[in-house]
Amino acid sequence: MEVSSIASKNKDLFINEQIRAKEVMVIGPNGEQLGIKPINDALTLASYAGFDLVLMNPGGKPPVCKIMDYNRYKYENKKKQKENMKRQREANLDVKEYRLSVNIDVHDFNTRINNAKKYLVKGHKVKVSIRFKGREVVHTHLGKDVLLRFAKELEEVAMIEQKPKLDGRFMTMMLAPIKEK
Repeated sequence: MEVSSIASKNKDLFINEQIRAKEVMVIGPNGEQLGIKPINDALTLASYAGFDLVLMNPGGKPPVCKIMDYNRYKYENKKKQKENMKRQREANLDVKEYRLSVNIDVHDFNTRINNAKKYLVKGHKVKVSIRFKGREVVHTHLGKDVLLRFAKELEEVAMIEQKPKLDGRFMTMMLAPIKEK
């Protein structure tokens, strides 16, 4: 049973001579059931078909084996896993928030532009917000101008996903990276 521990560590399925059952339920390459066969007969069927005998369900009574191209099966599984990981990464994109002020200095503004650009290039979203202090809340148009100027500076790498919106003393805007085709 040393072989079984090696295969289970690698999460690989048992194939051909690694299968240690006396009788197995055999499923053909097209999905048809060929019945319960002794392991030697099942191996012979697989070799005549030019495929491998793969143990799909070792816990079954009798264990279930399928005749298939094992390398192709592993390749397709790996491809599916990569696709799932890609979808998961897309779903887990981060949002970075940059806070500006109505009277932000040019150097501070440019620094935040450069940092946001690096973040957007990685494919993440950026939330830009302005907090109005004291009587600045009367001049929300100045805050909106700063946010739109921020978006204009980043227009080659980002698009406005959510236009500037006032919420209490905060005005926020969302930028999303431009999808390359």
